[in-house]
Amino acid sequence: MGNKMARRRVITGYSSNGLPYACIGSGVRDLVVFGGLDFQHKPPSAIMLRMSTGYLRGLENSYKIYIVSRRPGLLPGYSLSDMSDDYAVMIKNEMGGVADIIGVSTGGAIAQHFAIDHPDLVGRLVLVMTGFRLTEEARELQRKVADLARKGKRRAASALLGTAIIRKGIAKHFFKWFMGLMGPLMIPADPSDGIVEIEAEDRHDLSDRLDRIKAETLVIGGEEDFFYPVPETAGKIPNARLVLYPNLGHNAMFARSRQFGEEIEAFLLSDK
Repeated sequence: MGNKMARRRVITGYSSNGLPYACIGSGVRDLVVFGGLDFQHKPPSAIMLRMSTGYLRGLENSYKIYIVSRRPGLLPGYSLSDMSDDYAVMIKNEMGGVADIIGVSTGGAIAQHFAIDHPDLVGRLVLVMTGFRLTEEARELQRKVADLARKGKRRAASALLGTAIIRKGIAKHFFKWFMGLMGPLMIPADPSDGIVEIEAEDRHDLSDRLDRIKAETLVIGGEEDFFYPVPETAGKIPNARLVLYPNLGHNAMFARSRQFGEEIEAFLLSDK
């Protein structure tokens, strides 16, 4: 069950198997968003929803949209495949056994496992700013982020992530400062859940399994994404559609929120 957040048509809560979520929209179909790297593992705040869901507004009349993180208290060694199994339980128990899926960044890596291991639960699949593995540079950066978080250096850990999201122009300096400022809000005093996610993604490589994805798939992101080989990921999925934004990296969804939303809406709602 959940509680309504003031001023918005938002319901927050936990699934029966403990996954934190926020639900927006009033449609009859179900859309589940696997959120990106998350140290908090609790329902998103109103401000985080405003910052991260602009691209979904065109879908709110067609779907109930569940933005879902991972369950809290992950044990060391928990894998992205294990996390995808948790999503499967939620969708089986609470959504009639099938949903369209959007996976964002780390959530997109989990969504790939989900589409391979639970094909009967997937309607259409959208992979946003993600890939079948991390780049070597991203893997090393995330290891440093985990180490800083483990040492309690939350501002430094968050700022380091910021340097990889926007990498060019004056905006990169502002964003690094902003992410550092947000560090204590994004990374809790006990960062273990986020560290487990980072360690799980460090082991993530589906380069030889993506051809098992049978769902209709849209891969969308920035041409210069630091974290993932986005075009190569689309090329490994049978009949996947690829949309790339030039001169943008891992900030593409935020820099082109309206265009992202239009592309995803057209893909999910075509012939429905």
